[in-house]
Order: sequence, then structure tokens, then C-alpha cells
Amino acid sequence: MVLRREASFDLARRLRLPEGVPLGEVFSFLSGLYFRGKSTYARAFASAPAGMPGAFVITAGEGLLSLDERATAARLRRWARIDIDLAERRYRRPLERDAQALSEKLGPDAEVVLLGSIATGKYVDILAATFGSRLLFPREFVGRGDMSRGGLMLRCAREGRELTYTPIPGAERHGRRPPKLLRLA
Repeated sequence: MVLRREASFDLARRLRLPEGVPLGEVFSFLSGLYFRGKSTYARAFASAPAGMPGAFVITAGEGLLSLDERATAARLRRWARIDIDLAERRYRRPLERDAQALSEKLGPDAEVVLLGSIATGKYVDILAATFGSRLLFPREFVGRGDMSRGGLMLRCAREGRELTYTPIPGAERHGRRPPKLLRLA
């Protein structure tokens, strides 16, 4: 929908401009509540050395990019041709390269929090190979679907409350579904 040449809504028009749109905004549109939760939470709690982004987006074909990196319709079309699959070298190699570079910049004691899916290896296997036990995820994610995780992160950001992080290697990544989040007033 956003890439249709006839699309006339604001985001679609701006994606066709040379300067494009920040990735955080594009992915929030595409993924709705889930990515909006990730983006809001990351901006609230991420910390990084000076001059370095505190949060990154995993992309198809360009590895890790800042939430503020600009994307155009042409760039999104290139990504759409690449499967997010461990066997797809066009996806895997840039992510491995950027994870290694990030690890070197952060140093051996820095922890990295993955706010994405931990249920499959498509992100975890690549990142864990570089970060090992420094790769963490919110324990409260276990058993939750995308929308529930998004809602949880939005609430935590609003409340100024960080989730509980645990190392991914050796952690329970699948579990019973927790109770639904209570409806906000």
C-alpha cells in the first residue's frame, strides 16, 4: 500500500521524495502497535556512547540501521526482494557485519537488548553468535505475541519503567501466554 505509486497519503508521498522518511516512522506505519512500542521504548531507555545511535532496526539487506536513518520507496523495494532468512546471505552478511562492528564499538562489557522476536533464530542466531551472553531480551516477552509486546513496551515507556532483561543464550524463549494486558482507561 505505502509503495503504490498512486498512494496519496502523507507517508507514501514523502517516501517518494529524495530525502525519504525516518525508518522509525516507516516501520511504525508498517507494523503498527508492535514497532511503535519498540521505537518508543528504545528511545526512552536506550543508552549508547556519545555520537552513536541508541537503537537500531534490523533490515533486509543493509544490516543494522538507526531509527533515524532515512528510507525512500526505492530502498524499501530493494529490501522487499530479500528474504529475512538465515540461509539468505544478502540478509545474513550485512547483519553479521554490523553486529560485529557494533560489538567492537561498544566494547566487551556492553549489553545489547533485542526488542524483536526471540521465538525464532532469524535474528537471535546471528546476534547471539556475536554478542553471546551480552545479548539480552525482556523476560516479560516470553509467551507474548507481537501486539502484546508492543502494548507492553508503550505502557512501560509511558510509566518510565524498564522491563527485566535476561541473557538470550540458555533462556526460555517459548512459554505459556501471560494474562492479557488490562485495558487502559
